Order: sequence, then C-alpha cells, then structure tokens
Amino acid sequence: QVQLMESGGGLAQPGGSLRLSCAASGSIFSINVMGWYRQAPGKQRELVAVITGGGRTTYADPVKGRFTISRDNAKNTVYLQMNSLKPEDTAVYFCRLIVGLDGYWGQGTQVTVSS
Repeated sequence: QVQLMESGGGLAQPGGSLRLSCAASGSIFSINVMGWYRQAPGKQRELVAVITGGGRTTYADPVKGRFTISRDNAKNTVYLQMNSLKPEDTAVYFCRLIVGLDGYWGQGTQVTVSS
C-alpha cells in the first residue's frame, strides 16, 4: 500500500512563491517517477512537472523557468518550488507517483493566486 501526503498549498499574490511537498510512504522501490499535475475548475488534469529517480526532469511549457521540481530519495519526497506565480496557476495540485506499472495520486492541495 502506497500513500502520498501533500502539503504547502495556499494563497499567493501574483508574482509570489509557494512550495509544495509530497511525501510517499509504503512499498516504494527506488526506481520510480514522481511528479505534479494540476486541475483548474472546468479543465482537465494536466502535467506540471515530473522527475525520475535519477533526477531527470520534464516541465510543461507554461511553467518552464518559473517552477522547479526536486526530490529527496532518502525521504521519498518530491517538491515543487513555484515562483513568479500567475493567476492562471490557480488549481488543485496533485502529487503523482509511478512505480513500475502502478500509479498513485495524492489527495490534492489547493493553490490560489490572487491579489
């Protein structure tokens, strides 16, 4: 059984920053992919960023240069540093863990960017 615990969402002003964290627990192998997705009201869930166990990263175009994904393999934790936030970044952010053929989702954390 795998569980994902997210934290760090909240309210930020445009141009501000937030940092999301997601800690995984349970039967987790070292070779896995962790990432973040988001879903805005009325829209489909979309990829934000992913990072492999070896540290290779992929970012969605709208967040390139503003968001940074990182991970601590010893803690099975993935982070998302979000800078220069824009109102269009407002969404529920979901942590994602892929281990082999199995995928797991976190419960989601709300990020709201508004003045």
